Amino acid sequence: MNTKSRRLSLVAGAVVLSLTAAACGSSSSSSDSTATTAAAAETTAAAAAETTAAAAETTAAAAETTTAPAAGGEMVDASKITATLNASGATFPQAFYEEAIAEFQKSAPNVTINYGGGGSGKGRQDLADQLVDFAGSDGTAAAEDLPKFKGGDFLYIPTVLAPITVSYNLDVAGLQLSPTTLAGIFQRTITKWNDPAIAAENTGATLPDTDIVVVHRADGSGTTGNFTKFLDAAVGAGGSGVWTLKSGSTVEWPADTQAGQGNSGVAQIVKDTKGAIGYVDLSDAKASGLTFAKIENKAGKFVEPTLEATSAAAANVKVKDDLTFFTGWADGDTSYPIAAQTWVLVYKKQTDKDKALATKAFLQYVLTDGQDLAPSIDFAPLPKDLATKALAALDTLEIPS
Repeated sequence: MNTKSRRLSLVAGAVVLSLTAAACGSSSSSSDSTATTAAAAETTAAAAAETTAAAAETTAAAAETTTAPAAGGEMVDASKITATLNASGATFPQAFYEEAIAEFQKSAPNVTINYGGGGSGKGRQDLADQLVDFAGSDGTAAAEDLPKFKGGDFLYIPTVLAPITVSYNLDVAGLQLSPTTLAGIFQRTITKWNDPAIAAENTGATLPDTDIVVVHRADGSGTTGNFTKFLDAAVGAGGSGVWTLKSGSTVEWPADTQAGQGNSGVAQIVKDTKGAIGYVDLSDAKASGLTFAKIENKAGKFVEPTLEATSAAAANVKVKDDLTFFTGWADGDTSYPIAAQTWVLVYKKQTDKDKALATKAFLQYVLTDGQDLAPSIDFAPLPKDLATKALAALDTLEIPS
């Protein structure tokens, strides 16, 4: 029983007691009887007023619940929405999005969500051209590209985190690689697996005289952006200067390298090519049965690409007001140095009410119950404070009436 119900019960009880006292007081004086009757009337009036106030409050609460889908801070009731959403973009979080969509649609049977992948660059371009309702991207849009987004300002909604593995095809377990050595491998100044630089970081390992085959992304990719940004921060412009290819969703790779479409494409080439090495998200690397290296972090520790090491990195990053951040090359002894983040990009000013509500409902799910799905498919959930900030950002969506 809540406080209000208890209060009403006590008032009702007082009325009964007053009336009983009046009935039993036949030997009392007339003035006493009159006083008792007046007290009972006053108590009855108080109870009636209390009941009226409670009814008014209940009516207000019902009205508030009815308008919850459009109200700030409220969870949208997806079961009442009919809409089809189309999206494209990053392949890095695609396995997570596909799982989240399938689970979300169990409570939103009339909402269809199609996520086409294609890479972060494609997602951002499709959103700019208003070809999709939202886009997946592991990287941020360049300042010079912002005026090209036809729908105006957009939000960055972080969704999950995951490590980018350095996967290889070699009969050597537990390979360790520093950022300097990685830079040499991907720039093709280190071309053999028994190179002295690799041997120095893997004492006791028997390294074959096998050619190194470098594999990278063919499409504009947030995974490429995060991998090269890590190298640039560690041993490029932000470090020793060894890395000279800079960073971006596309870079000028050496001519004698191979390219794969999407993370799964890179994973497949590495799997099929003896001596190959490439950067692949953990989910695709594990799905393809790849072997991946330990990478030296900022503290000088060689760390495996685990979800725990990714969360450790995320705990050491600074998040900007627009919810953008970089998880790679983070401080901390246990941080994995090529941890990566990903976002859903969505226009702030929406033009279709049903699509806007469906988008908000899906992203609310991703940021709440959907986070529980992440570890089972090799993604790390967001830190809780970041998920809370992302939910608050969603409440700034301008939904048509």
